[in-house]
Amino acid sequence: MTETKSNGHDASNSALFAAGVEKSYGQRKALDKVDINIEAGEFVALLGPNGAGKTTLFQLLTGLFIADAGTIRIAGIDIRNNAVPALAGIGVVFQQPTLDLDLTVSENLRFHASLHGIVGKEAARRISQELDRLKLSDRANDRARALSGGQRRRIELARALLHRPKFLLMDEPTVGLDPGSRSDLLSYVLDLKTEREMAILWASHLVDEAEKADRVIILHKGRVLETGTPLELMSTAETKTLHDAFVVITEQNTDRDKA
Repeated sequence: MTETKSNGHDASNSALFAAGVEKSYGQRKALDKVDINIEAGEFVALLGPNGAGKTTLFQLLTGLFIADAGTIRIAGIDIRNNAVPALAGIGVVFQQPTLDLDLTVSENLRFHASLHGIVGKEAARRISQELDRLKLSDRANDRARALSGGQRRRIELARALLHRPKFLLMDEPTVGLDPGSRSDLLSYVLDLKTEREMAILWASHLVDEAEKADRVIILHKGRVLETGTPLELMSTAETKTLHDAFVVITEQNTDRDKA
């Protein structure tokens, strides 16, 4: 039987279809029946405080762990049964830095390209294109440790794009960056959404990073509390800002847990 979303569309058309996803660590339930759908070309912000379950969700979406229950499909491919083709369609920037600091920028990128079977002139062409777009061509032969925090993040993004994914995962990508670097990275990713028709899931605990999203998913204590456009969430919470809406929605959930 074909799974469908709440609006009746075929789930196989989604960049991401997740239904009833659960994950526990001992007695602690990190994710509790999480449902998420993301369409091609949609920028979705996953907003939640530290400990909400955002990183756990990303670990499941990237195949690092397996969900205890539920379904996860990437571009219609079930990640549990067909992990390799499902994961081939995503690009990832993890919360923790992952560059080899002793390699040059080009060496880091060539190594990643080779993992996707991209070698030789084609790898060189794609690396050149991504570095040029990010205005980092002049740092190609510098060791990664010589770069600033913002530059390293941009190299990690370039690396995630080399195999031309249609779904980009960004897990707290601006942690440790100055305000200017944060703004530049977010603007660049928003441009990618339009230019490459990419679906993007951007996890953050910073409300201002969610204000330009097509939709916002509020995750709190492993549960999805609300999903909607920033304006819809403000209307639901009867507030004038997304920040205030986030506070109201999460506090209401905390009050229910205490009742």
